[in-house]
Amino acid sequence: MRHAPAELAERPADPAPGPLSPELLRRMHGYWRAANYLSVGQIYLRANPLLERPLTIADVKPRLLGHWGTTPGLNLLYVHLNRLIVEHDLNMIAVIGPGHGGPGLVANTWLEGSYTERYPAIERSRNGMERLFRQFSWPGGIPSHVAPETPGSIHEGGELGYSLAHAYGAVFDNPDLIVACVVGDGEAETGALATSWHSNKFLNPARDGAVLPILHLNGFKIANPTILARIGLDELDELMRGYGYDPYLVEGDDPEEVHQLLAATLDTVLAEIRAIQAAARDGSDGGERPRWPMIVLKTPKGWTGPKIVDGKPVEGTWRAHQVPIADFDDPEHLRQLEEWMLSYRPAELFDECGKFRDEYASLAPTGHRRMGSNPHANGGELLVPLSLPDFRDHAVALPGPGQVKAAATAVLGGWLRDVMAYNMDAANFRLFGPDETASNRLQSVYDVTGKAWMAETEAVDENLSRDGRVMEVLSEHLCQGWLEGYLLTGRHGLFSCYEAFVHIVDSMLNQHAKWLKVTRTIPWRKPIASLNYLLTSHVWRQDHNGLSHQDPGFIDHVANKKADVVRIYLPPDANTLLSVASHCLRSRHYVNVIVAGKNPEWQWLGIDEAVRHCTAGAGIWEWASDAGEPDVVMACAGDVPTLETMAAVMLLREFVPDIRIRVVNVVDLMVLQPQSEHPHGLDERAFDALFTTDKPVIFAFHGYPSLVHKLTYRRTNHANIHVRGYKEEGTTTTPFDMVVLNDLDRYRLALDAIERIPRLRDRVTAETDRYWAMMERHKLYIAEHGDDLPEIRDWQWKR
Repeated sequence: MRHAPAELAERPADPAPGPLSPELLRRMHGYWRAANYLSVGQIYLRANPLLERPLTIADVKPRLLGHWGTTPGLNLLYVHLNRLIVEHDLNMIAVIGPGHGGPGLVANTWLEGSYTERYPAIERSRNGMERLFRQFSWPGGIPSHVAPETPGSIHEGGELGYSLAHAYGAVFDNPDLIVACVVGDGEAETGALATSWHSNKFLNPARDGAVLPILHLNGFKIANPTILARIGLDELDELMRGYGYDPYLVEGDDPEEVHQLLAATLDTVLAEIRAIQAAARDGSDGGERPRWPMIVLKTPKGWTGPKIVDGKPVEGTWRAHQVPIADFDDPEHLRQLEEWMLSYRPAELFDECGKFRDEYASLAPTGHRRMGSNPHANGGELLVPLSLPDFRDHAVALPGPGQVKAAATAVLGGWLRDVMAYNMDAANFRLFGPDETASNRLQSVYDVTGKAWMAETEAVDENLSRDGRVMEVLSEHLCQGWLEGYLLTGRHGLFSCYEAFVHIVDSMLNQHAKWLKVTRTIPWRKPIASLNYLLTSHVWRQDHNGLSHQDPGFIDHVANKKADVVRIYLPPDANTLLSVASHCLRSRHYVNVIVAGKNPEWQWLGIDEAVRHCTAGAGIWEWASDAGEPDVVMACAGDVPTLETMAAVMLLREFVPDIRIRVVNVVDLMVLQPQSEHPHGLDERAFDALFTTDKPVIFAFHGYPSLVHKLTYRRTNHANIHVRGYKEEGTTTTPFDMVVLNDLDRYRLALDAIERIPRLRDRVTAETDRYWAMMERHKLYIAEHGDDLPEIRDWQWKR
């Protein structure tokens, strides 16, 4: 692993040689001390911010929360990145993986002024400093990590593993942006982060920005050493080179030496980045994939903090991770805290009014060049609406309901191709997915763009392109992380995934949904484009792959999130899918989940009717229903449940010619909730007009039945709602046997209706016998022929 420049590899004589003049070194070191002082103050103090009088127990917070160990390293980096921004007029933001270093980022944005601009009550004065300290991890204040409330942040860091993916997502199609991404060495142990190093194989220096990964190697997690700190620098160097990076080491515990070495290294890596981009942009790189630089910063954990507390080592150990000094019933601890804070010499840094002295403050960038004020870290400020083609031009023409078959996602793929084409010049839309774009029938997008790829290619490869705008990598974590970074910096996208495997990003969805929830309450955070999921290859058509590919539970997970953030759509055919997709790509600040099949299925609604149906969210299909008061409501949500419901309706009319049926289809799942619970919820009158107040409702549902009960439990007719859906019964079988195994088939739905219509009570025994005879016939047929019965395969709607 290289030092830069090479002559700095040996411990320098005093003073340390390097690019920083003695005066600049003094000022930068002072800036770092100020950031460290403010960080400690946030963790510990609620009063006496400038230590103008001896510290007392009344000045210390009763509950000490926060994380010191990683913070001094983050403060050091912020100071040095500021120098780089000022000297080279860089467009740069920072993504901070060790998110619990929050006090450092809050401190630095306060020092540069961007914090006070967002929060005028936290002025740059003694009183403002006291409020800055007091609010940290305080009821009604701010969290201890780099949260949405922190100016300049796009990455919360409360959960580890996603920083590098977010950083790369931020620079795709952002040619002038550099993201300095600090990766914690504990975070580097997560699977998501380990995969993210490979993002450099997808970064095109000709049209994308650059990521500077900085591995913050301080040796310890909460209570254990980190792996990368204990494998030796030679092995770490080989690992980073194996990932395709050019690593530089900055190591030490002498501040003057580290300042000079870090400054020299940053100058070197910036020159490398600019050379890579220049060669790619003038075509002199020969099409070769570059080896991007990265930095390993190795400094003591809890650097500049207390070295010994209660006779035990703290600095450079895991004990520095959170609050190095606690239990202030011991007067010695109060003395140690005061000594620690005074070691930063605050009187030199802040004047008697608490203002940061100009000789240090002038080091920071100004305006939007400050990392806390860069608009790329508040992407809604940069958001430009997509130019969307008219989805009606891609509609499936229908002579009547159930007369034409089409693959819904293939139809959508044609529209997405045009979306991509319409927005190529704006460079603000990408399609993300884990190696499944063609499998999910969206391959029409390849007519206008390929798959982004900077690694080696072979003759058998198809659709790979340095300039591709389709992002495929077999990691759901990486797809989601890239897309989040892309959205958070003001662009648009769609994530297509197999339904069963989207659960891999459950936790990432949690974090993004929480970000959206919090930022709704922060006036200066502007709305960003929605996070759009297309879930296909779904549970009911994974009969060939078996139980491992069958799980519709992601929508349950999403439905638990705040109602003002999440939306769930189950379009029954291609035209409703087009309408829903157009709506979702136009929306802002939501998580939209669309579930749609990729196999050819019967189509139900013409495009105008589909738009009206999707606008309402749910409705009676009059063409399939009988006039007047129904005996039963046959409800459905999802494409296969709709198919089975329509077939059940035909069976019921055959079995009971005088039956009166109402067919209700639900596209927007959240209409089932009361209006008081979700903004899309139907009011009581509208819900009762669809589902009645006292008639049996047989509800065929795409997912787990309990979700429908959860959404409708407060409805008047809930006691009469009988839901059929997935119940963890699956195997490698036929398509129809999948619904049979889960009691979602047309014969079961028809029997359910007969069992619950009071006037048909005398027919239940005979119809039950008919049902079991049909099931026996079905099982014998598929066992012998390996396919479904002809009347199932060839069924078609008739009225």
